[in-house]
Amino acid sequence: MLLAERARAERLEQIIKAMQRHRFGRRAESLPEDQLLLGLEEAEQNEAAEDARHEQADPAERKSRAAQRRRNRGSLPAHLPRIETIIDIEDPACPCCRNFLHRIGEDVSERLDIVPAQLRVLVVRRPKYACRACEAVVQAQAPARVIEGGLPTDALVAQVLVSKYADHLPLYRQSQIYARQGISLDRSTLADWVGRAAWHLRPVHERLLAQLKASSRLFADETTAPVLDPGRGQTKTGQLFAYARDDRPWGGTDPPGVAYVYAPDRKAARPIAHLSGFAGVLQVDGYSGYRALAAGNQVTLAFCWAHVRRRFYELAAAGSAPIASEALTRIAELYRIESDIRGMSAAERCRIRQTKSRPILDALEPWLRGKLGLISQKSKLAEAIRYALVRWEGLTRFVDDGRIEIDSNVVERAIRPLALTRKNALFAGSDRGGEHWAIIASLVETCKLCGVDPQAYLTNVLSRIATGHLNTQIDDLLPWAYATTPDLKAVA
Repeated sequence: MLLAERARAERLEQIIKAMQRHRFGRRAESLPEDQLLLGLEEAEQNEAAEDARHEQADPAERKSRAAQRRRNRGSLPAHLPRIETIIDIEDPACPCCRNFLHRIGEDVSERLDIVPAQLRVLVVRRPKYACRACEAVVQAQAPARVIEGGLPTDALVAQVLVSKYADHLPLYRQSQIYARQGISLDRSTLADWVGRAAWHLRPVHERLLAQLKASSRLFADETTAPVLDPGRGQTKTGQLFAYARDDRPWGGTDPPGVAYVYAPDRKAARPIAHLSGFAGVLQVDGYSGYRALAAGNQVTLAFCWAHVRRRFYELAAAGSAPIASEALTRIAELYRIESDIRGMSAAERCRIRQTKSRPILDALEPWLRGKLGLISQKSKLAEAIRYALVRWEGLTRFVDDGRIEIDSNVVERAIRPLALTRKNALFAGSDRGGEHWAIIASLVETCKLCGVDPQAYLTNVLSRIATGHLNTQIDDLLPWAYATTPDLKAVA
């Protein structure tokens, strides 16, 4: 009885520590680079302010620093428009002998400028003509629009979509931004534009999902999508399922992409319906709903080592946990190998994994089973070990196939933008709103993966759809079919 109570107390203590870390601590297992840079920004700002003070007091130092900045600022991209200003001398005569001066060269400097976003009005005039004999009236046909009879151009609709789903600005904030420029656009008006655009883009989203399902390997994950439920006066929990493809780590030729699908619940029937017709390797977390896909022998599941590692990390971060720490050390060896082989061919990755990763895994499994027999079966550590052992076949599948990743972080990264939009917008207005969210976010995030500007892409696609683009040529509307954006250059 004493041992049972001690085990129960240890388990409750682990649960309390995990809850405290979830509520007050840092959730990420590693410190993201962007978060680390936030700490350096203040120091850099303080240093710059101090430098400016010294330069103001010492002209020689100011001149030296200016010359140094000219050397280090780099070159500006050639595709940017240039507005030239010539600053010439007032008197062309020599100040000494008054002879005429001749030009021997010039100094050219370039500075990066910005024109703030500016709304403008496009006026379309269509003259009417009448026949004096028969009184017939002739007029050119009005150009097609995504929003028939509405105010916005296709570019403005695309801007609203990108602001909401790429920059995570809710519609009410966008309405406030337009109001500062003297344009009254109600939130409901912007919502109407988003809904109509999503309806036009639905076939492109369906084709994107179909193209991804034609792959031999996909990543899958899901996240919650709070949806307003007026009948109960509160929100209900919907789900956004994400299906991603990224073959770049092993040099695959298929372009990367991600498709989100909204569902009102998390039942196993949802991914079964979404992935109907898919045959291949599906890399997932521990969600049991995906296991039904493997029952038909068309889908093979590969599990994620990041989720295994996370359970041991939570125990090690909460306090002294030698077994969990040792497990983390062994898993870290697998990740070091993966870091070295990233970008190699699938065959080469498989060969190196067989040589280096296989011995680590062969030693790890019996070690976990041995430790499991020494600890309380009700402890959180036992749960973490069982989580790995139950999924061991799927966790070790990556060793025999160079196309499979060690984890599902590809789709985990694709889920993060949804979380940012959810945090800022709080909830979708309805199940239909959740579907719109999935449609537009799929195209926006696929653009990011393919290096395409979402604003230019959506403007182009909406214009082509409005002018009657053929459904038989819908592949031309997918993000990877659009011309890529110019390479960005460091200018400072």
